[in-house]
Amino acid sequence: MIIIDVTKEKSIDSALKKFRNKYNKYGIKKELLDNKEFEKNSVRKRKQKAKAQYIQHLRDKEQDQ
Repeated sequence: MIIIDVTKEKSIDSALKKFRNKYNKYGIKKELLDNKEFEKNSVRKRKQKAKAQYIQHLRDKEQDQ
């Protein structure tokens, strides 16, 4: 849970800015989106391997140039 002490902040804008920074830092949005749908481990691993192969392909292509 993110806690921002508003009494220490000078304005509501600075408190919101601090909240947004903490929100992004802890990855709450990503976690909520990941939990939106259940994904099997095998599917997650397959996606991870495909992404790794794609990145490796880009790096190989970059080295050939």
